Amino acid sequence: MNKKLLLPLFLIIILFSCQEKNTSSVETTWISGQIVNPKIDYVIFAQGGHILDTVNLDSNNFFLYHTDKMTKGLYILRHNETQVFYITPGDSLVLHLNTMDFDESLAYSGRGAAKNNFLMDLYLKNESENKMLPKWYTLPSETFTKKIDSLKEEKLKKFDRFISKNKVPEDFKKIANASITYDYYSKKELYGMANRLRAKEVDKNYYSYRDKIDFDREELRFYYPYYRFLNRYFNNLIISKNEPGIDRFSYQFSTDKLRAIDSIISNDSIKNSLLRLTAMRYLFSAKDAKEEEKFYQNFEKLNTNPEHLRRIRELTDATIRLSSGNIVPNIPLLSTGNAIIGLHNLIENPTVLYFWSATAPNQAKVIHRRIAELKSKYPEYDFIGLNTDDHYRNWRATIKKLEYDPEMEYQLENFLEAEKDLVLSSMNSPSSLTGTKPFWTATPISSTAISKNYF
Repeated sequence: MNKKLLLPLFLIIILFSCQEKNTSSVETTWISGQIVNPKIDYVIFAQGGHILDTVNLDSNNFFLYHTDKMTKGLYILRHNETQVFYITPGDSLVLHLNTMDFDESLAYSGRGAAKNNFLMDLYLKNESENKMLPKWYTLPSETFTKKIDSLKEEKLKKFDRFISKNKVPEDFKKIANASITYDYYSKKELYGMANRLRAKEVDKNYYSYRDKIDFDREELRFYYPYYRFLNRYFNNLIISKNEPGIDRFSYQFSTDKLRAIDSIISNDSIKNSLLRLTAMRYLFSAKDAKEEEKFYQNFEKLNTNPEHLRRIRELTDATIRLSSGNIVPNIPLLSTGNAIIGLHNLIENPTVLYFWSATAPNQAKVIHRRIAELKSKYPEYDFIGLNTDDHYRNWRATIKKLEYDPEMEYQLENFLEAEKDLVLSSMNSPSSLTGTKPFWTATPISSTAISKNYF
């Protein structure tokens, strides 16, 4: 028998055997599947910030996990990117995903699949709708509301049809309804932000939905539609209290947002998570060391999660070290000739450091096109590409295939250390860099050093 068929056959046997066992064993939950084009050799299962287990992929990129510790509710799957899924104890989920198209390719089968495929359909539908929203921002508020009301009604009808054909727990119904409701609220908030200058023209009842917001939904504390809405709500709240054009990444805006979150949200885990997100967004863009330190002191007074305090303290220290005038860390790099060289040895002129990954080819091409434009505009600068992948031969092959300048391309020799020293973590995915980070600008080591720029 073909060895590649052994594990899929084993998974099918598991699914049927789980269905046939008596109720005394149904509390064991099985999760298995295959990762196509894996980025790493494992998957992580978590509930919020608590990691349940790390499961290795086999030689055919399959994984198998079972546990009797899962209660009903939302859980997180991580494999370079993140997605949320729902579990009822005793489920036997089989998932399949291709990392080249993570969300769109993710599909479930087995016991519990219908619930999760429905949630994925809602997620993808909302993401698609959000892309077309900007063209509606110029509409009168009443017209905009009618348009998104129709989108919401369509999803509610689909939800009603789903629960009429599938027996699902009441808490799942609440979660699915929350996905529909809070994405609708998010659209309302986005329109409000986009029309800040036309605020007086907005229908007086436009924000009446805010009276229905529950800011302390513990069961949704890490559910993306809910979490994203809360973040947008607080952004809009602070924007409405300031002059038009306020910088949403400024010290004042971010500090005001910390205080608003603290004053409105009672649930500690939700409050702490939003405070942490606000701190990260501010620190990744901050350029004033004194303000960064002052911001941390404010954050420390409000956040009660020791791990958040530790991580934001580390991030604050790291971003302060990267403030203008400080020396850029001398991280080790690999050249295309397979030699290790310190970053300091490369900086002889004003230099732009930019980051890219071959695992996101389209974004890599966009970044390099932008760099080509900057080279012609700023001939006095050197431009050094830093690749964040861990496969040396693939990186060199990509450089040759796309005809990048091999003399100005390097690979991070130790990604984990470079990630800490250069503050490379993305807001959305700790290991996903491309397109999310600034270009770092460094001057020769003998004079000053480094600053954060977005060109």
